[in-house]
Amino acid sequence: MIPEYIEPYFWDIDTGIFEPRDYPKYTIFRILELGDEIAIVWLRGIFPEEEIKRVIRTERRLSKKSANYWASVYNIPKDEVAAFSYVPAFPFP
Repeated sequence: MIPEYIEPYFWDIDTGIFEPRDYPKYTIFRILELGDEIAIVWLRGIFPEEEIKRVIRTERRLSKKSANYWASVYNIPKDEVAAFSYVPAFPFP
C-alpha cells in the first residue's frame, strides 16, 4: 500500500490495493516524472538505487526534461538513457 500523501500521483489506479513493489517500473516512473521531494524520499525508501537507475536507463516514457535531470542526479551517461533515443511510432509533422 502507499501512503496517503503519495496517492495523488496514482490517480488512475485503486491505491487501496496497489502494492508498489509488485510494479517497480510503473511506480518509479510515475514518481520520477511527477513526484515532489517528499515523494522522492518515499521512493528511495522503497526501492534500491540500482532499481531506480535501471528505470532511468530503460523507461522511454520519461520526458526528456525528467530523464536529463535524473541522469544527472545519478551520473548516468545520456547515451544510456532510453528516453533520449525514443522516437514515437507516429511522429507529428
